[in-house]
Amino acid sequence: MARRPLPRILSTGNAQIARSRELARTAADSATDVLHPLITITRGLRRLASAGRRRWAETPKDRRGPLLFLVASVVLVVALVPYGPLLAVISLMAAAAWHGRERKSPEPEGPDESQTQRLQSLYEALVPYFSAAEDPDPLYAHGGEWEKAFPAYDFDATGRITQLLVRYPAYFTDGEAASRARIEQLLHAKSGRGREYHFTWDEEGNELTVTVLAPLPTDIAAQRFVTAPGETVLGFTDPTQVQRTLPLGYGDGQRDVPPVVWRTGIRSTEPHLLVMGQPGSGTSTLLRSIALQALQHGDVVIVEGGGTGEYACLTGRDGVLAVECGLAGALASLEWAATETERRLIAVNRARQAGRPAPDDTKRPLWVLLDRPTAFTHLAAADGRKDPQSLLQVPLRHGRAANVTVVVADQFDSAEALSDPVRQHTRARVVLGPATAEQLEAVLGVPPHTTPVAQVPPGRGYARLGTGPVHRLQVPATPDPYDDATSEADRQAVLALLPKRTTPADGETVPSDAAASEAVASEAVASKAVASEAVVAEAP
Repeated sequence: MARRPLPRILSTGNAQIARSRELARTAADSATDVLHPLITITRGLRRLASAGRRRWAETPKDRRGPLLFLVASVVLVVALVPYGPLLAVISLMAAAAWHGRERKSPEPEGPDESQTQRLQSLYEALVPYFSAAEDPDPLYAHGGEWEKAFPAYDFDATGRITQLLVRYPAYFTDGEAASRARIEQLLHAKSGRGREYHFTWDEEGNELTVTVLAPLPTDIAAQRFVTAPGETVLGFTDPTQVQRTLPLGYGDGQRDVPPVVWRTGIRSTEPHLLVMGQPGSGTSTLLRSIALQALQHGDVVIVEGGGTGEYACLTGRDGVLAVECGLAGALASLEWAATETERRLIAVNRARQAGRPAPDDTKRPLWVLLDRPTAFTHLAAADGRKDPQSLLQVPLRHGRAANVTVVVADQFDSAEALSDPVRQHTRARVVLGPATAEQLEAVLGVPPHTTPVAQVPPGRGYARLGTGPVHRLQVPATPDPYDDATSEADRQAVLALLPKRTTPADGETVPSDAAASEAVASEAVASKAVASEAVVAEAP
């Protein structure tokens, strides 16, 4: 049975009702604005009448007669005075307007009882660290006043400290890392766990500023970043740490977010990167993000030791020279990378000696990305082959002059298997996922000025470029588009950044309707191309 359409009066009735309600609401607001003085005076008259009734009810019965006589006398005097009734009405309206105004409850000055108790307990906890027996006028003492020690403070809606200024005596050893760590750990424990705190030590003024950091945004998807050639966005950090922002798109909107930019190339002081983290912390996500940015201006060689196919989406793409998951392919690719680095160095040196600019084939950046290279170390030792990490010595040592960049990502449980050249020449460091203070200091060189938390989202960590400060870092979401757990929005965002597929050497086009078969075929073609290049490079 066919459905008949609803009558027009029923189909458009909801819109008319909504417009009628909007008009009624607008009219009510306008009337309230116009009649606001009258409403205020009416409210004041009602309050005065209520006060008069309460006064009459509280007056004893033997005094009500004299009170009535007094009121009548006042009314008679007002009536006989010139302009008395008019002045009385004006005075009554003024009193009604004063009593009918909207009164706002005054904000309490200073902390409430619970906040005072929290500050007092925090003060008592700091006494053993900031007091000395020979101090004649101690700033910290048991049972002392916390007002002098905490001149500035701020609380959130739940009563937890969000910002605190701590004064400490001049004899406190604030120049020692161990002493600072004890104070920071105590303040973190007493102010509330599960949050990140930033500590700013002012040694000259003997003051410590504790600030609760807001969580970094985790909804930043992969996209084209507004950067110059040679600049790579590792992630995003706090607005107070950097002086630069990048415009990012969020659906139909846009906002500016401060980035952590890693500069590579000939003039870079940190030409290579080391990424450490726990399983599932987002190290592969960071490498995919770097690869997508590097493919804009350069070529990429990817070596994956995990064998999970995290980089299958890059197989056969323009600029992707190889994506290797096996030991033989990894050795061939890295040997070719070392030979290519030497070739570039020789070409650049000859051009400079002849007074000519560098050849064009040495200017295009070459990126060598290694995900868990220590996994091949055990396989190579079992098969009696060369460790792939030993082939990184030439690209790491001479990569900056040859425009070759090496990025190594591995896990903490395999950190001891990293070779010495990798440790020495990777001056840019990133730590992702939960990590202890000892692990952070071992990788970054210095401890961060924030307290690490136990539970962090994927891609969350710290970054330090050379000898610079330690930045909080959130890697943009760059998941594997072939993973079933990836959302459709993130999948489309990554696929939109992938370069076109390279035409195979035999000239046959790869069917685009089967993504899985396309990835396997392209990977085989890329492996053959890299193997042939390695053979040519080894030939005399």
